[in-house]
Amino acid sequence: MLGSKEEIMTQVEIVSCDEKQLLIALKGEIDSGNADEFYKTVCAAYDNSPASLVFSCEELEFIDSTTLGTFVKLLKKVKTDGFGLKLRALQAKIKKLFLICSLDTVMEIE
Repeated sequence: MLGSKEEIMTQVEIVSCDEKQLLIALKGEIDSGNADEFYKTVCAAYDNSPASLVFSCEELEFIDSTTLGTFVKLLKKVKTDGFGLKLRALQAKIKKLFLICSLDTVMEIE
C-alpha cells in the first residue's frame, strides 16, 4: 500500500492537457491508503486546466471501493462544469468492478 505524496506522484502522471481533455495515466495500486492524494493530484491538475478527464489505465493494477468512490467524486466535480470522465484500457478485473456497480452508465468506459 502506498501513501506518501511522492509515491502517488509516480502513479498519477499528467500526460497531456488541452481545452477539451486532460489525459492522466494511472499506474500500480490506488486504494484507501492513497485515494485522497490521487483525488488531490487530479483536482489540482483539473483546477489548473479544466477539461474532460481521460484516464489511461493500462498499468493500473488494483483499486478498491474507496477508489470507485473517488472516481464518482471526480465525475461530479467535472460534470458541474459541463465536462465528462472517461476510462481507457481497464484491465478486465478492474472493469468488472465498474460494471458491477453500474458506473458504466454514468461514465464512459472504453
